Amino acid sequence: MSAHEGPAPSLWTSLKEAVRGTEQDFTEAPLGRAILLLSVPMVLEMVMESIFAVVDVFFVARLGAEAIATVGLTESIVALIYALAMGLSIGASALIARRTGEKDPEAAARVAVQAIGLGVLVSIPIGVAGVVFAQPLLSMLGGSPWVVEQGFRYTQLLLGGNVIILLLFIINAIFRGAGDAAVSMRVLGLANLLNIILCPCLILGLGPFPELGVVGAAMATTIGRGVGVCYQLYRLSRGTSRVAVRRHHLRFEPATMLTMLRLSVNATFQMLIGTASWTVLVRILASAGSAAVAGYTVGMRIILFALLPSWGMANAAATLVGQNLGARKPERAEQAVWRAGLYNMVFLGAVGLGFIFFAEPLITTITQDPPVVAVAVRCLRIVSAGFLFYAYGMVLSQALNGAGDTSTPTLLNLLCFWGLELPLAWLLSGPLGLGPSGAFASIATAFSVFALLSAWVFRRGRWKLREV
Repeated sequence: MSAHEGPAPSLWTSLKEAVRGTEQDFTEAPLGRAILLLSVPMVLEMVMESIFAVVDVFFVARLGAEAIATVGLTESIVALIYALAMGLSIGASALIARRTGEKDPEAAARVAVQAIGLGVLVSIPIGVAGVVFAQPLLSMLGGSPWVVEQGFRYTQLLLGGNVIILLLFIINAIFRGAGDAAVSMRVLGLANLLNIILCPCLILGLGPFPELGVVGAAMATTIGRGVGVCYQLYRLSRGTSRVAVRRHHLRFEPATMLTMLRLSVNATFQMLIGTASWTVLVRILASAGSAAVAGYTVGMRIILFALLPSWGMANAAATLVGQNLGARKPERAEQAVWRAGLYNMVFLGAVGLGFIFFAEPLITTITQDPPVVAVAVRCLRIVSAGFLFYAYGMVLSQALNGAGDTSTPTLLNLLCFWGLELPLAWLLSGPLGLGPSGAFASIATAFSVFALLSAWVFRRGRWKLREV
């Protein structure tokens, strides 16, 4: 029976299928159903990834301010590894999606091996440097004597085991690119469950476990993620997923690795541009005092959590673009992106209205400090005003990445966030006297311009001719 024949499954049936996993061919299925089946597990995967940091801080907080500082300073370094992991993941996902759309599982398996090999190679110098220079890094970041002398082993363990972080991201991207988004979701579920169980045991020394303090948090996270990677490798070698790696695939292919490296370098730079721009924005806000920084932090935490479903939708669009280009269906790829953008706009538009009207009740559930509440409410309302633009901007940017055009979103990020947002934030908040509200307005302006430019580039259609 064709994918277009018979009654359409109910929403509940489709949701259960999305979570369980599906054999659906995403180059043939109705677009609305394809987006739903891909985006639901991708959203859940992103939510679970964000839980890691929350769990660690929750239990480490019982050890005092110095332990929390160790985690915070180390996370500022690990954020760069996350950016690298996401960049490598974009390259891997784009190539896997293209080979899957071409109905070439052999080529997809070979790409998977090259992606994993690249992750391992990149992780080696990072791991060595992290172990050797953990103490100087913490000192350079302003760590207290206790953090430098006692907390450095936490940093050593996370940086030395960065290969686990890279592989977790890369292999999940392989599954997503192939359309096995539910597998990626299960991997993060397993890793999170182990981390939640082991964190209190290893930090506080519960039962037969040793009391390792802050180092226990790094060990719990590394073990949880490590078991997740083992499960990923098991699924790849088992042969039941869409990408099945066999012994004859385990060989070095320089051309494939170079293509992936080219895509990933641009994508990594793309991630770093965004990460660094937020850091500079905080520095601009810091001139207005601690209440401004605290209000921005609270407001953006709520906003970023609300954007998680939108990133799931954007990742679904990227997979559909790659697979449909591989199947020589560029028009269907374009339709998928506009449809995903529309769904995203409806969702984020509704969320934005809720944030504008109910900003104060939402903020006061987190903090009761009047100056902080005032700034956070303004942040939530001003930034939310641009949600309709963000909806399309996220989807269009990821769609270009999914087509293998990682250089265009990188240039757009550089132009909009470094060329527009940061200078505008400084001008509005400082010389023009708008304070924190000026910085928040610059965020809304930059993301709106980013969306418009992305739409213009996408409509030109050159991405349809991209060969990867």
